[in-house]
Amino acid sequence: MAEAEVGDDVYGEDPTVRRLEERVAELFGKEAALYVPSGTMGNQIALRLLCPSGEEVLADADAHIVTYEGGGIAQQGGIQTRTLVSERGLLDPDAVAAQLRAGDWHTVGTRAVAVEHTHNRGGGSVYPLERLRRLRELTRAAGVALHCDGARIWNAHVATGVPLAEYGALFDTLSVCLSKGLGAPVGSVVLCSAEQRPLAWRLRHRLGGNMRQAGIIAAGGLYAVEHHVERLAEDHANARLLADLLDLPAPETNIVLIPVPEALPADEVARRCREQGVLVSAFGPRTVRLVTHLDVDRAACEQAAKVVAAALAG
Repeated sequence: MAEAEVGDDVYGEDPTVRRLEERVAELFGKEAALYVPSGTMGNQIALRLLCPSGEEVLADADAHIVTYEGGGIAQQGGIQTRTLVSERGLLDPDAVAAQLRAGDWHTVGTRAVAVEHTHNRGGGSVYPLERLRRLRELTRAAGVALHCDGARIWNAHVATGVPLAEYGALFDTLSVCLSKGLGAPVGSVVLCSAEQRPLAWRLRHRLGGNMRQAGIIAAGGLYAVEHHVERLAEDHANARLLADLLDLPAPETNIVLIPVPEALPADEVARRCREQGVLVSAFGPRTVRLVTHLDVDRAACEQAAKVVAAALAG
């Protein structure tokens, strides 16, 4: 990163940013890509490419775009969200088909469906490829766009072996994170068509996301893409180890959700763990979340399991 070749990315003159965008677009088989500071900004931009103000996007009730993005698409994009409660956060195509609305004098039309892959609050759950194909078929038939919040799509790719380009072909837009499992310090990439990219750039500018010598941080993202994808399998193995040690079902990827006793609030469990040097997230009143990543090895996971078990036992 310190040695990155840089330029003014506001003018499209940063060669490292360009290389990152071109590489990620190539991996997913998309025409164009845009580097952005965060996954939230990536989702905001992608959905505004697909969904005009005053229309709606359909998503799972626990989706990141609904739960963790501060109502941004409503405030900044004028987009309504309508949600479906889904098992492990994975939209059922039949349920989606029943909720798609064309829109008329009284109703808001559905213009996009958004999936989260893998699903954070679903415990890193992975969409079966056939389910994604069915969602693509029904949305295409209805004239509705399909967006992927692919913050952890790299994990899905490693867990299933489905090529990134096969995922890319299913969606009109994607937002993929470099700063989670891949380990880059910052950044996400919006994937879209060449025709959409100028508007995506304009939306990034309006959201305050245009940067000057961004190659310094893009270099970290490029390194992560080239070196850290396949090693995600280690995170998945460590998550399975954690689950086994805590007597929980094996996770599909790198997220372990732990139910806590009714008399013990999740934030109290998180506090006890923190005092012992283990950081976990209170994921609602009755759940804590553990996420494995490249900064923790097998020994660290074994120690974390001991600390969490002790915290749960009181």
